[in-house]
Amino acid sequence: MRIGLVSGDPGHPVLAATTALLTAEHRVETLDPDAVDAAPERPADVYLLKSRTPRALALARALEGRGVPVVNSAAATTLCQDRTAMAEHARRAGLPFVPTRTFTTLAELADGPGLPGPVVVKSRHSRKRDLVARLDDDTQLRELAATRPQEPVVVQKFVPNSGWDHKLWAVDGRLFAALRRSELSPEGRGPDRPLAPDALPAGWPGLLRRVGEVFALDVYGVDVIDAGDGAPLIVDINAFPGIRGQAGAPEALAELALRRAVRASDA
Repeated sequence: MRIGLVSGDPGHPVLAATTALLTAEHRVETLDPDAVDAAPERPADVYLLKSRTPRALALARALEGRGVPVVNSAAATTLCQDRTAMAEHARRAGLPFVPTRTFTTLAELADGPGLPGPVVVKSRHSRKRDLVARLDDDTQLRELAATRPQEPVVVQKFVPNSGWDHKLWAVDGRLFAALRRSELSPEGRGPDRPLAPDALPAGWPGLLRRVGEVFALDVYGVDVIDAGDGAPLIVDINAFPGIRGQAGAPEALAELALRRAVRASDA
């Protein structure tokens, strides 16, 4: 089988480990969206869409238009890039997603009636080095707005919590988990703390699987905080996250890629 990686960084740990598992019997090819203008004449049997840039998404849509399977789909990946659309889709499906308001620009938010209390401000469009900041008062808001006034943003109420995010991941139904110090924490992130999926509060594994169903994702991450007494609150959803340091994740990804490739060849 020929497995394609839509990525400008094939050396990413989870991709490199997956490639190492596959190359003994299969061919792995990298398709760098910044280095090509169109889908290849002879595409691979399946592609793993790790990059989420506009060029990568356009390339994935072109491959899908030719009947080539892409994991995750361009449509599902695009939905997770827009935090406004993500929140609306999640809440319509009954998922416990943090209430989210959208502002055309950060300057518009700063010119408004002021903050109702501590909030988390994020870039509306998820990307590398996007904005994620806790703001406690209007002075902080004005200072932040001065640095990037035209940034489209979403605003989420700050929910008091332990300061640790639950990082939950799924690869084709196989679950992984870790605790990570919130990027909003004054102590900084620090290393992940391993967490067995069966140590999660009751109902959380089912919630993780439900997110995959609602968003049509096969490889994804969900950031969850404990809002009290084990009540989960989703604060972000990511298509094809890094899943670094999770034993078994590369194996699950390799199995998923091969299964999709075989299914496509049998169709």
